[in-house]
Amino acid sequence: MDYVSALVPPVVMAAFFIGLIRVIVKTQGGANKAKEDAAVDAALARAENSRQASTAKSDA
Repeated sequence: MDYVSALVPPVVMAAFFIGLIRVIVKTQGGANKAKEDAAVDAALARAENSRQASTAKSDA
């Protein structure tokens, strides 16, 4: 019975890991992809604008 108790934790961790990978793969693309891409693009644009604004203030 020691072998059963030794194998249970790795099997449980493997099952959760496989589930996590499946969720990650399923959520890539699809209808949410455009929303996620737009959110990232907006965040990058805000960061770029604030960087340019701080550079313009320091140049003046």
